[in-house]
This record gives sequence, C-alpha cells and structure tokens, in this order.
Amino acid sequence: MSNIPGSAHPAFTFGAITIVGGVLGYVRKGSKPSLGAGIVCGSLLIASGVMISGDSQYGGHSLAAGTSALMTLGMGHRLMKTGKFMPAGVVSVLAAASMGYHTLKALEWRD
Repeated sequence: MSNIPGSAHPAFTFGAITIVGGVLGYVRKGSKPSLGAGIVCGSLLIASGVMISGDSQYGGHSLAAGTSALMTLGMGHRLMKTGKFMPAGVVSVLAAASMGYHTLKALEWRD
C-alpha cells in the first residue's frame, strides 16, 4: 500500500464506505436501490482511486468528483424529501466534501 499516493486514499475510503452502506441498507431494510447505488457509486470511487494511483490523476479525480456530485444531489434530494439525517444527510455531507476535495485536486492536475 505504500505505493498509493495520499490523494487516492479518500476515493478508496469513501468508495468502501459507500459499498458497505449500500449492503447494510439492503440487509437492514431490503432496499435494492441502496444496494445497487452503493455498489455502483462505490465501485466508481474505487476505480477513481486506481486511476489516481496510476497515470491518470486528472481523470481519477474528475471521476471521483462527478460520482460524489451525483451522490450529493441524490442523497440531498432524499434528505429534503424525508427530513431524516440518517443516512441521507450523512452521505450527502460526505459526498459534498468528497466532491470539493476531488474537484480541487482535478484542477491541480489539469493540463
């Protein structure tokens, strides 16, 4: 793991958390949308971490920023609709932070 640049760790971590959250949503509530969204978004975040670790820092950070933006919008909408901070509020705050971080990093790597 020592070859992984520090800027890839947030993508890997948030990706893993997203997958685990989707699985938990399915196990606890039987939510197939949670499972599907968690696996898809988490996998995209992990893929972005792989890209950042390789030769595509700009592309990886851009993918992570875009995925995080979609998660912010989706879970933010859910938060406004339900008014429940768990899990929608937590995920939307984490996704917004991820989007901001990866947007700044993408701008640093832009040609």
